[in-house]
Amino acid sequence: MEQRTYNQYCATAHTLDLIGERWTLLLIRELLTGPKRFGDLQTSLRGLGTGLLAARLKHLEREGLAHKITLPPPARTPAYALTEAGEELGPAILELARWGLKWAMAERRASETFHPGWAVLGLRACFEPEAAAGLHAVYEFRIDDELFHARIDDGAIETLHGPAQHPDAIITISQEAFLRLTSQDLSLAKAIETGAASTSGDEEALRRLRGLFRLPTPHARKPDQASS
Repeated sequence: MEQRTYNQYCATAHTLDLIGERWTLLLIRELLTGPKRFGDLQTSLRGLGTGLLAARLKHLEREGLAHKITLPPPARTPAYALTEAGEELGPAILELARWGLKWAMAERRASETFHPGWAVLGLRACFEPEAAAGLHAVYEFRIDDELFHARIDDGAIETLHGPAQHPDAIITISQEAFLRLTSQDLSLAKAIETGAASTSGDEEALRRLRGLFRLPTPHARKPDQASS
């Protein structure tokens, strides 16, 4: 597949030459939360055909943004992981997510898919470091069958797929309720009150949880949308 180029001697243009093709940034988004097998990527990126996925992965390998690895035991299966250069795209993608939460998100369309695992990166995008000062806690999130956890260490956050070994607090919520949380149509307190969510664990960690993540207030991109 021939690589298109803007033919501009500009850092922004050269970056877009590398990652501007459709699906490429979403592939990097998936790999930012850890190595993934080809099948894992197919599951998370529904609508991306097998041939195009293989082509995009080859492109990332060729350009030094991703490489093949073998997962450790017990899996011992081939997977893809980001290189140092690929990992350094993380802050840019988080900023795109924050921008999108403020300026691009609207009511979910019927044709749009949703994967609870995307919240692993979403938690980083919405994290409030100041609210986590002095906090050392591990939160495990259970959204239907999807498990992931966040490790908070005095203003820093690490989020990973899978269960936590020793969680201080566990938050269980249905996918439907979680979607309402992300659209700011429902609060966690209300979800717990109605039975759509439940929490358990250390009371102080749960109390601090409410201030750790903040979704930007949605804004209209066009002035007439704001006034209508």
